[in-house]
Amino acid sequence: MSANPVEDIKAESNFLRGTIRQGLADGATGSLADDDTQLTKFHGIYQQDDRDVREQRRRQMLEPEHSFMIRARVPGGICTPAQWLALDNIATRWANGSLRLTTRQAFQFHGVLKHELKDSIRAINDSLLDTIAACGDVNRNVMCTALPERSDVHAQVFADAAAFSDHLTPNTTAYHEIWLDKEKVAATADHEPIYGNRYLPRKFKTAFAVPPVNDVDVLAHDLGFIAIEDKDGLVGYTVTVGGGMGVTHGDPATYPLLARPLGFIIPDQVVEVGEAIVRIQRDFGDRSERKHARFKYTIEDRGLDWLRGELKQRLGYALEPARPYHFTSRGDEYGWRQTDDGNWHLALFIQNGRIADGPSGTQLSGLRAISQVHKGEFRLTANQNVIIAGISAAKKPEINKLVREHGLDAHEKLSRLRLHSMACVALPTCSLAMAEAERYLPELVSEIEIQTENHGLAQEDINIRMTGCPNGCARPYLAEIGLVGKAPGRYNLHLGAAHNGTRLNYLARENANSGEILALLNELFARFRKQRETSETFGDFLTRSQAEITEGVLSHA
Repeated sequence: MSANPVEDIKAESNFLRGTIRQGLADGATGSLADDDTQLTKFHGIYQQDDRDVREQRRRQMLEPEHSFMIRARVPGGICTPAQWLALDNIATRWANGSLRLTTRQAFQFHGVLKHELKDSIRAINDSLLDTIAACGDVNRNVMCTALPERSDVHAQVFADAAAFSDHLTPNTTAYHEIWLDKEKVAATADHEPIYGNRYLPRKFKTAFAVPPVNDVDVLAHDLGFIAIEDKDGLVGYTVTVGGGMGVTHGDPATYPLLARPLGFIIPDQVVEVGEAIVRIQRDFGDRSERKHARFKYTIEDRGLDWLRGELKQRLGYALEPARPYHFTSRGDEYGWRQTDDGNWHLALFIQNGRIADGPSGTQLSGLRAISQVHKGEFRLTANQNVIIAGISAAKKPEINKLVREHGLDAHEKLSRLRLHSMACVALPTCSLAMAEAERYLPELVSEIEIQTENHGLAQEDINIRMTGCPNGCARPYLAEIGLVGKAPGRYNLHLGAAHNGTRLNYLARENANSGEILALLNELFARFRKQRETSETFGDFLTRSQAEITEGVLSHA
């Protein structure tokens, strides 16, 4: 047994098979074996249980109320209306009646029972999407800017992102055998030329961005491709490496990092350069300590010059020097926009990415109705929202009517603060959650809205993000106001990230309750209104005031 048992599980899994098939057939329990729950992540599945009833069931001597989260991989966040309808059907037939948009432009289904996993995954595959590599120690769902108004450049960048995603998809046939009942070809051995039988030391995340909009938070990723243009269009990419949000509370050896420029490549080099970087992480990433296994630590330990040298040795050529880029924003621009081709695009706000029918509107039913008449595509954004793209002028009135009938026009009524808010799922299903996120952030935003209104800041574009644990799924370390769950009702408060996603925030208060957080924010809003410099964002002001805030000069310290 190695120091890291997950490495043994992967190596002995027969290319991700383990005993998953046998576990699915075991009707005596709603769960899978512990080792297999490590492997199902590679298949896009997390085993969970309802933590709201965990203690009650324990007292009744019942096993936890197990269910599964399935993540559908959607490279670049683009899907067709037919695929949307198929996923809607899965959500209402086998999941908990909601579609969850992730911060990585993918779909999640929650509440799927073990005996319905195969039917759900088969239906996803029938829609020409899949779940393989949506989770696990592999290159995960590749992100790409969702900007419809840059249609010419976006098409090229999306094609490169899709090609890279396809190339990095695992080769194992285990997925098709287990979930789609495909028979393994006799005497044909599985082979993973890029990953090997142990795959990567940890998850690996890639994003493609098109300046001046940083809507994918490209610098939060292990690997980034930032589009560089001239007057004739796309000329290549500045490659960035070493970003990552994951942290462990109380462990100073773990920390968030922003990616740094590595070099410049032309579009034809995306796949070979990206593969070489992934292979380097495969060979040199830490396989003994998972907390230290992300690519950001490999680079921190060895340096960018080492990476450039290793890359040159593998490629046979050196990358050109990185070319400059400039980001101005990263939020989604809501509402209707028209492009030069005459088509219309509608960006909708989806609070925390949860699409469901409820008191505030019938969003799930509304998007179902839209997908039945829409002839374009849907684009998921990295901010948990959705863009209905490619709407013809003839279809615009019909879709606009459906949007209003089903309460999908919330972007016209909500504060800028809420429109720039984002939370991970957290409780009750995520096993890592230490505090609430999705269920609590709307309430907290309502309280902060009162403060911003009182201070004349209701129209300020301030982004706020909350996670139930320090893993950083909603990228809270890149928020102007970031809240990271520490314990029930308590959060670490991080302040001062750059509004365009190019600077991390800092820890301002540790283990604070909502009263302490609100009191400090109220004072900061007051100071911001009085002391801000011309055109200064809230994040820039907070960074300028960092010493006073962290050293407790302000009240409520």
